[in-house]
Amino acid sequence: MLTSQRKALIAQRLSRDGEIVAKTLAAELDLSEDTIRRDLREMAAEGLLKRVHGGALPLAPALPDLAERQTLATDEKAALGARAAAMVEPGQVIFLDGGTTTAALARALPRSFAFTVVTHSPTIACELERHPTAEVVLIGGRLYKHSMVTTGALALEAIRGLKADLYFMGVTAAHPTHGLTTGDMEEAATKRLIAENAAATWVLLTAEKLGRASPWKIMPTGSATGLIVPSGLAPEVLAPYRELDAEILEA
Repeated sequence: MLTSQRKALIAQRLSRDGEIVAKTLAAELDLSEDTIRRDLREMAAEGLLKRVHGGALPLAPALPDLAERQTLATDEKAALGARAAAMVEPGQVIFLDGGTTTAALARALPRSFAFTVVTHSPTIACELERHPTAEVVLIGGRLYKHSMVTTGALALEAIRGLKADLYFMGVTAAHPTHGLTTGDMEEAATKRLIAENAAATWVLLTAEKLGRASPWKIMPTGSATGLIVPSGLAPEVLAPYRELDAEILEA
């Protein structure tokens, strides 16, 4: 089998099965495992998949810029945001991550009682400009413009002094085995530290983020308190996530 044929088959299997196990595919094709691993390395270098130990996963698609993301899956994000906002209780300190799904959450926050919102995203802070009861704390640092969040030493130092009741995390991909991931190393470290300083961490996930992987791991998926996912997903899609310690809420 030619290299191009093997790579086409790998892409097809990855789309169908959601993962490639190098040892299994090598045995099926009567090839050496090294041959399959070399194909996977080359395809990863071409941005076609995400290499993991023993095989490969679908690579989370590159995120468009913030303005374009604001136009995608708006109803789905609104439902996730509303479900998350309903969890907030009077007097709590909540940390809101950056991103368009979390922006939908910010717009849905209760207006009948007081609470504090901490965020390292200027866009999230702006969403709360006219909120009547939310006290807003904005964390500074180096601005990662793609996600419109602050990172770096200044942000991390402020986060270490934080104790939040709830952290609503945004990610670019979530996999039951390979964890919660994002596309930037410093952003991953920032999210991980926020989760360590929160009593509960809930991850808001649109459907296209499930079963995929981005380059930088934040933490194991099962380490989150829970996942908030769209309603109506096929049972087989959620089955591996239901085996984890994290609770699953459908919105």
